[in-house]
Amino acid sequence: MKKILSLTTVLAICGSFLYAQNAVDLKVQLDNASGKISPHMWGIFFEDINLGADGGIYAELVKNRSFEFDHPMMGWKRLENVPEGTFLIVNDSRRKGNARSLKIHKPTDFKTGLQNEGFRGMGVKKGDGYEFSLLYRQASPGIRIKVELLNEQDQVIGTAALPLSQGANWQTGSVTFTSSETSPKGKLNIWFEGVGDVEVDMLSLFPQDTWKNRPKGLRKDMVQILADMEPDFVRFPGGCIVEGRDLATRFQWKKTVGPIEERELIINRWNTEFSHRLTPDYFQTFGLGFYEYFLLSEDIGAEPVPILNCGMACQFNTGEVVPLDELDEYIQDALDLIEFANGDTHTPWGKLRAEMGHPAPFNLKMLGVGNENWGPQYIERLAIFQKILQEKHPEIQIIASSGTDPNGERFDYLDEKLRDMKVDIIDEHYYRPPAWFLSGADRYDDYDRNGPKIFAGEYASHTTRPQGPGRSTWEAALSEAAFLTGLERNGDVVTMASYAPLFGHVDGWQWSPDLIWVDNLNVYGTPSYHVQKLYSLNKGTDIIPVKLGDQNVVGQDSLYASAVYDANTKELIVKFVNYNEQSVEANFQLDTKKKMKGNATKITLANADLNVVNSLEEPLRIKPQTEQVNYKGKAIKDTFPPYSFTVIKIPVQ
Repeated sequence: MKKILSLTTVLAICGSFLYAQNAVDLKVQLDNASGKISPHMWGIFFEDINLGADGGIYAELVKNRSFEFDHPMMGWKRLENVPEGTFLIVNDSRRKGNARSLKIHKPTDFKTGLQNEGFRGMGVKKGDGYEFSLLYRQASPGIRIKVELLNEQDQVIGTAALPLSQGANWQTGSVTFTSSETSPKGKLNIWFEGVGDVEVDMLSLFPQDTWKNRPKGLRKDMVQILADMEPDFVRFPGGCIVEGRDLATRFQWKKTVGPIEERELIINRWNTEFSHRLTPDYFQTFGLGFYEYFLLSEDIGAEPVPILNCGMACQFNTGEVVPLDELDEYIQDALDLIEFANGDTHTPWGKLRAEMGHPAPFNLKMLGVGNENWGPQYIERLAIFQKILQEKHPEIQIIASSGTDPNGERFDYLDEKLRDMKVDIIDEHYYRPPAWFLSGADRYDDYDRNGPKIFAGEYASHTTRPQGPGRSTWEAALSEAAFLTGLERNGDVVTMASYAPLFGHVDGWQWSPDLIWVDNLNVYGTPSYHVQKLYSLNKGTDIIPVKLGDQNVVGQDSLYASAVYDANTKELIVKFVNYNEQSVEANFQLDTKKKMKGNATKITLANADLNVVNSLEEPLRIKPQTEQVNYKGKAIKDTFPPYSFTVIKIPVQ
């Protein structure tokens, strides 16, 4: 804290000095690269929070489709006044992962049905096709189904009929239909017509227009905005849900693979985490499971980075730990996950991967052990994981937790222990105010170049404004842009970085700020999204020093800078932050034998109002502005607007 206060004071003094002098002169040492940028530098962190998976990127529109919520009929409403005993929840423990079903008893032909409310409604689009499906069994013929899609005014905007066959075993039925209008908060009616008894389960409604048109797949626009970032990695599945409030509700990857109808639902730990944002209908169906996470990573060209429980529940909740002599199950989960991702199809878990549709390996290279765990209990469990994983899979890099904070007693203890253990990668997290990010641009300048690498696994600048989408401000994003110059300058030590959390649903969030906000039909990137996207799309291969005098540019005169060279495109890429309320003139002198060839590309994010945000109404209020610029000789001379982040790409040969 002393560092933050003292540097903030210095910045204020320097800022007033800035306008009393001429243009700022900076030297770009293009012929003196200081290191290589990590090949997986900028990525995304996915956690099922804020309706990120169910109700979000997993495109299922029906909530509680298999009646497995704590309250089996949550999300459902009975239609019409029907005799007692018409609907009966059935429990059959012989059914793997999905014991409950619903039995409908109709001795006479009275009208009855169910309505599902969806996840804060169902977002449907005019002209798009939707598939209704279910599992069912009926011993003798008699019942048929009619489905109706409703808008907010309860008007029917899509309908279809589905006859049901007879048989003693469970079977699948499905039907497709088209929505006649767009509705952000639709509902689904399911009518049971005829006379007889039928048992139903997995009542489901999916858009046909999913990512890569995969049946029962992912929401297309939410994946696309991720693909547009060209991320280097996807960390999954979190986050605190890896730990669980207790170990019984921890994330167990083996229960998220195989047939969808056999995956075992659990309560989402964000269901009750915040008393002011209780979400009693928040569960994890695991339609988005580890197979789908691996597939998503592959689809968007990113390295998969799974995180597994280390034998410890969330220490903010129960703090439950597995005795060391009972840790084998957890370690075996890690070994089996590596086999699932990389194993030959003749191995048990490699065979399952192939049966699910992916015979080729996913080429897993990194594995996280624990999430935000701390203390000696974590170190002693991590040591057992490390020993066995290094013996059996030395090709897999281990990512270890440095706790919940970027400094303090917990961090210092873990940082020392993890370095002594020579772990591959240390996962550091920082949720802090903008002042912390501004003062921390030099955080990694003096880190040990021969020690473990750093994963900036969760970062976000938190302002003090009201919660929700309004917290994803330009002030927060610009302070992050300044901090990220330090990550890029030290891209040989900081090998991975990702903002967290990734998604927030405007009607169903628990935590803010978030990188991307959605409702049932729309998606937009925050200013922070555009900042990280600019880093990700302009990564380069070599770290190029940028100096103000003989110092790195880390907040002097409220300016921040970094640079990289891209050997593939033969471009110098300079990133520059002006965190001043006035424009700044700057001269970047290129110290190089190379010459600039052709026009440069200049991309600017700027706004004089630090409180501005993007929104559903104005999704691109803050967005990159691109122009072509012709610089002369070996100098970049330009004026940078107030509160701006600028990327300049210069062809050099």
